[in-house]
Amino acid sequence: MTNPFGAAGDAKYVLLTTFKKDGTPVGTPLWGARDGERLYVWTPTDSWKVKRIKRNPKVTVAACDMRGTPSGEAIDGSATILDGQGTDRVRDLLRKKYGILGWLTVQGSILRRGKSGTVGIEIVAA
Repeated sequence: MTNPFGAAGDAKYVLLTTFKKDGTPVGTPLWGARDGERLYVWTPTDSWKVKRIKRNPKVTVAACDMRGTPSGEAIDGSATILDGQGTDRVRDLLRKKYGILGWLTVQGSILRRGKSGTVGIEIVAA
């Protein structure tokens, strides 16, 4: 399988950039997990990035550090908000990639917010 995301496809942190109505980019560092030719991230359901993606699915992704400083080329893509079953799959991918820290983070989020409090996002490279 090819990795259309370059360094972002296997990075510890991914800078997901979404766009406001006026075109202003807003970048957020997130955990990401690649499965084949798709990249998955996970975020609170009521976050602004989810609202922006629902309005405009165009995004960019780049490898970054935990503060969001990019360390690789930005790749254009299209994002889709996943349903409950898709979000469960993203949680599993993150648990697998991030080990015990991933497991603790996902479980803590489920306890704090419930399963509907977070949502998975699927990104396909343009």
